[in-house]
Amino acid sequence: MKKKILAIQGSDINKINFKTDTSMFLGVEAQRRKFDIFYYEPKDLSFDNGKVFAKSFKIKIIEQNKIHIKKIKKINLNLSKAKILLIRNEPPFNQQYINTTFILEQLPNKVKIINHPRSIRDVPEKLFSIKFLKFMPPTLISENLNHISSFLKKHRQLVLKPIEGYSGNDVMLIKRFDKNKISRFLVKYNHLIFQKYIPKISKGDKRIFIINGKVKGAISRVPKKGSILSNMSKGAKAKLTKLTNKEVNASRAIGKLLVKNNIYFAGVDFVQEKLIGDINVTSPTGLAAYKDLSGINLAKLFWNNI
Repeated sequence: MKKKILAIQGSDINKINFKTDTSMFLGVEAQRRKFDIFYYEPKDLSFDNGKVFAKSFKIKIIEQNKIHIKKIKKINLNLSKAKILLIRNEPPFNQQYINTTFILEQLPNKVKIINHPRSIRDVPEKLFSIKFLKFMPPTLISENLNHISSFLKKHRQLVLKPIEGYSGNDVMLIKRFDKNKISRFLVKYNHLIFQKYIPKISKGDKRIFIINGKVKGAISRVPKKGSILSNMSKGAKAKLTKLTNKEVNASRAIGKLLVKNNIYFAGVDFVQEKLIGDINVTSPTGLAAYKDLSGINLAKLFWNNI
């Protein structure tokens, strides 16, 4: 019987938190379905005269007490042999990330890639959300200091976000206009996102899981005391939550457009019924936490729908 191969393009495997990592959570379910799993990093990807290779570790995911992996062997895998390839490396969405999407596009159509590399380029995580401005708090994207100053005067408190930021890095609350500080960020990032501050972020945001265009679950991520960052990597704690009708309807509208753009799996973030600008399509997280809290294994649904 021909082996089914799952290839995972991910971040440094030695830095993964196996208890919470969504890539490994999906891998566990794939392994139960008799996939052989190969893991590689973007730096291990090569295009060689029409063929795409990745120096990959064949891994076995061990589920004893706590999840860990066993590296079985390292091979130069011809990715055209994979049945499914998951793009799961974390941002920043830099030139290396973009390069890998162009390389992976050269694979034959028989290789199912999630999310599709062209779609990842076409759905920039923080900019794509402005297609749904009616669900968002007042939002400015600009490099113009005068415009930024006026926007702050109007809304009094703003959250600053780098467009290419991730994991809450360099996200901050702005209460007064500091020209020098904002200028430093503009030099580093160019255009920045500014949004009206929603005080209830202290009670947590809602990460909504969208699989194949459908709303399938959600968790709330509560920032640690004194923080506005709901990223679990920044110390936020997950808890179960219920969605309001407004959040469900907004997420369904987003899901429809994601399907049209060939995005299979995404995480969408809301605070107080407002889309706060993140439509995560590169490496959505939270499925392991959702199972721990609810008992529902969305990895099964993920694989059932492919």
